[in-house]
Amino acid sequence: MTDSRTKRTQTLAAAAKAKSQAKTEAAEKAIRVLVKRGEPVTFQAVQREGGVSHAFLYNHPDLRGRIERLRAQARPIPAPAPAVNTESTLVLALTGQLTQLKRQHHQEIQALREALEQAHGENLDLRRELARRGGDTAPRPQIIGPR
Repeated sequence: MTDSRTKRTQTLAAAAKAKSQAKTEAAEKAIRVLVKRGEPVTFQAVQREGGVSHAFLYNHPDLRGRIERLRAQARPIPAPAPAVNTESTLVLALTGQLTQLKRQHHQEIQALREALEQAHGENLDLRRELARRGGDTAPRPQIIGPR
């Protein structure tokens, strides 16, 4: 019985290590993509691009240090003051609105992803509870239309 438990423990440890390594590689790839695109490297940008959590990035010392260094290097350079005319003012106003809408869109997408992730987790918990109680976990076909 101990051998079986040891084997399961080793299998779980190997799976956790592989998952962590895959997340690390995804975060590193996200950093490379952001740098290549010329976008600022921030924890939120790496999280969004790499599909990893903030907690993972903050708890991984190498990734955290790298992101903090790249973020510090990419301080914005102030743009020169544009000549005052109505066309450039209109372009600047529309650009600002577009930037704000993009930011809002990304925040809404992130909120929806988090809600979907939570719903998937709740669904899994309910399926496990149903299986634990001896219920049928196989999906039942639904008849659509007149009978």
